[in-house]
Amino acid sequence: MLPALLLRGCQSAPDLRAITLRLDDLYGAAVGSQLRRVGDCQTTGLSCGFVEDRFALSGDRIMEPVTALLQDLLLHPVLENGVFRKDFVETERKSLVLTLESEINDKRSYAQSQLMRKMCSADSYAIPRLGEKERVEKITAEALYAHYRRILRESPIEVNYVGSMEPEAVAKLIREMFRDVERDYVNLPAQTPFRDGGGGEYTEQMDVTQGKLAMGFRTGGVSVWSENFPAMLLCNSVFGGRTLSKLFMNVREKLSLCYDIGSSYNSAKGLLTVNAGIDCQMVDEAREEIMNQLSLCQNGRITAEELNAAKQYLRSSARAVYDSTGAIEYFYGMENLSARPMTPEKIVEELEK
Repeated sequence: MLPALLLRGCQSAPDLRAITLRLDDLYGAAVGSQLRRVGDCQTTGLSCGFVEDRFALSGDRIMEPVTALLQDLLLHPVLENGVFRKDFVETERKSLVLTLESEINDKRSYAQSQLMRKMCSADSYAIPRLGEKERVEKITAEALYAHYRRILRESPIEVNYVGSMEPEAVAKLIREMFRDVERDYVNLPAQTPFRDGGGGEYTEQMDVTQGKLAMGFRTGGVSVWSENFPAMLLCNSVFGGRTLSKLFMNVREKLSLCYDIGSSYNSAKGLLTVNAGIDCQMVDEAREEIMNQLSLCQNGRITAEELNAAKQYLRSSARAVYDSTGAIEYFYGMENLSARPMTPEKIVEELEK
């Protein structure tokens, strides 16, 4: 709830209209909330996109007033009786509850979320990224403000800038931004290995025309910190991580056992998941063929064409990081969270091996 609440207003711009007017004066800059998760770590904060000073009219400055606005939003929220405004908290609490309740409308996402809850029942990763409805409903203005003050005091703070300004100049602005913040920094604990909640099968009945099949696999500890991490990326790409993968070409195209299918690799926890849209009458056949394709990967039944195509896909994905400032920031922001930062070039280099 915190970043959404901070965007409701600050002392220098106490409502959404005032914030919008400030942004309009800054060549239509935009601010938004940011919430990411890698393994046991979650980030919460703000992001901003704006025109660089060198593209502004002569004499206009954008970077400094944008930084000042972010400082106000982050550090000087609108308060009432020493805590967040209760009406702001109430509105954002209802909004988050509605978002959580609407998850079930996207059956693919809902099935994946339920898989994580079951598979990771002994691990922190079972907790949804946006939290749980029951806990959200109990949040008060007082509790949220105490949480906010604790984050400012104890949590690691990261600022990522992508642009053409000199790094030293940006660093000076950022240091000034946090100059008066009282800090009692607490080191984050190390990321924990996946704690196995056990296997099993879970079925939920709904009145739908298309069923969703979500399957999870433990990779035996192959995570982002393992030397086999690049090989696992490649394995996932061959198996189901792209359009021309084994799952897509065989389970969907050749055998018509599903409407859509794909796999994804969670490198922080070492999990491989498969998500497919299926006819509910074909669940056993689809699951059997998914296991068959996984077995082919495990036994090295991968053609040179499949391997080269998977490598090319990952090479292209790595190079695409530099296609936009947002993609650059996202890549390095997530890499920093993983505690094993890599560059796109390093990933490609290791894939070639």
